[in-house]
Amino acid sequence: MPGPGPTIADIARAAEVSTATVSHALGGTGRVGESTRRRVREVAAALGYSARRGPRTRTLGLAVTTYAGSAWNYVEIAYFSRLLTAATAAAHARGYALTLLPADRGAEPLWHTLAVDGMLLLDSPAGDPVLRALRARGLPVVFDGRPPDPRPGDVWVDNDHEATTREVLDHLAAAGATRIALHSAYGREYYTGAGTSAYARWCAERGMAEQVVPFDPEDAPGHAFDPVFAGPGRTRPDAVYCVYDPGGRQALAAAARHGLRIPQELLLVCASEDPAYAAGDPPVSTVTLRPEVIGESAVAALVALLESPEAAEPGQLTVPAALTVRTSTVRTSSRPARRPSRSARTSSLPASRTAPGAALGTPSL
Repeated sequence: MPGPGPTIADIARAAEVSTATVSHALGGTGRVGESTRRRVREVAAALGYSARRGPRTRTLGLAVTTYAGSAWNYVEIAYFSRLLTAATAAAHARGYALTLLPADRGAEPLWHTLAVDGMLLLDSPAGDPVLRALRARGLPVVFDGRPPDPRPGDVWVDNDHEATTREVLDHLAAAGATRIALHSAYGREYYTGAGTSAYARWCAERGMAEQVVPFDPEDAPGHAFDPVFAGPGRTRPDAVYCVYDPGGRQALAAAARHGLRIPQELLLVCASEDPAYAAGDPPVSTVTLRPEVIGESAVAALVALLESPEAAEPGQLTVPAALTVRTSTVRTSSRPARRPSRSARTSSLPASRTAPGAALGTPSL
């Protein structure tokens, strides 16, 4: 029978450092020089070390920790369901199983004892207790979304939210909008703050007044829009960009209540993976964050950390988002910057360091 596998003490002896240095180097914590961190990881890989202190399980874990503690079913959300399907397929293709953790705080003991080789964390918030537990165990972690306080050696997969926001706003302006509202200001995810900041800068550059409508997941009728939709014509928004999936439906409900026709009087874009937006009346322009590519890229990055830690490149791996233009942002009286082909057109948004395969094909909406 195989033995229990190398321990942190074994790695410390082989690398000629203290066990504390090994823990910091493997967990991305403390003040460890890059050369020392790399040497420790190379020794750990050579010894076949798994942070679980035993033979590798060839199992990856996945947790959505944005609202950890709330008993919500993230699998029902289109973005997460599509990402999970792609991540599972990517893990299986590499010979790994993928275990999903529930969001409820009742699962907390699992974070300290779950038998996995590494973890994928989606939308990890500041002070994330799951992340603290994983770092304490020395488990490799790859993030979907920039972590609030990245450490040396951290790897995350994300979109370019500055570029995405500007692409959407530029499209709305080209379609004739002069007063664009942002439906956001909810949660502490990195992408929310990044998108809101990009919106503020874009408005300042053009001398356009900011109108941020607060999003509430329980506001199905879209009452948050009432104050701005009921305002005088010179201040009422003539376009809205919703950064949360339910936001588009809320904006549609509020527009109908206030008698605003889409797209004649109100242009609408929503960041969503829900195919129902394409089938509505009118079809709504959407932004896809490409969750399938993000899921596959995150799994590939985590497996690389496990199998070739010396070759892993820290920092952000960027997946381009894509805007699909539909009727809700095409006015017959204006000339849009991009003329749709038949009912829709999809464009990839720019990116820096791009995930392999991210620019191939078009999103399935």
